[in-house]
Amino acid sequence: MNVIVAVNSDWGIGCGGTQSIVIPEDRRYFKTITEGGVVIVGRKTFEEIGRPLPNRKNIILTRSTGFKADGVVTVNSVEELLSEISHDDPDKVFVIGGGDIYKLLLPLCLYAYVTKLETAPVSDTFFPHLDKMPDWSVCGNDGTNIHDGIKYSFVRYKRTGAL
Repeated sequence: MNVIVAVNSDWGIGCGGTQSIVIPEDRRYFKTITEGGVVIVGRKTFEEIGRPLPNRKNIILTRSTGFKADGVVTVNSVEELLSEISHDDPDKVFVIGGGDIYKLLLPLCLYAYVTKLETAPVSDTFFPHLDKMPDWSVCGNDGTNIHDGIKYSFVRYKRTGAL
């Protein structure tokens, strides 16, 4: 299992339940990386997106046992999630948010695909700071790009500690 996220320079990922800054190139990167695979999302983030993501198996992890939506698989525990993805290619399984889901599932992830934005708008939700975590190290960086004056880069991390 992997994680994919866009973070601000303070590792903020959003405010008020939505992403603070949207960069079209990041959206294309996200689509390229996740298409044809499995995406795991929390209920609130799914509702913010508003629909299942096309060409992907969409799994919603929620404590709301009665939650149902068309075109998605709903699970209510990590154990149920792991059973649901047991036959999927782990290289194509991606945790896509929100904040609570990232924190819950990051210990089960091998790679992190992080779009780092060199800006820090107000955030109320944060992703764990991988640069400060000894079990994670950078294994790839596609260089710096600029969109509307905001520098950003696509950085890949690999867990170096035990899962």
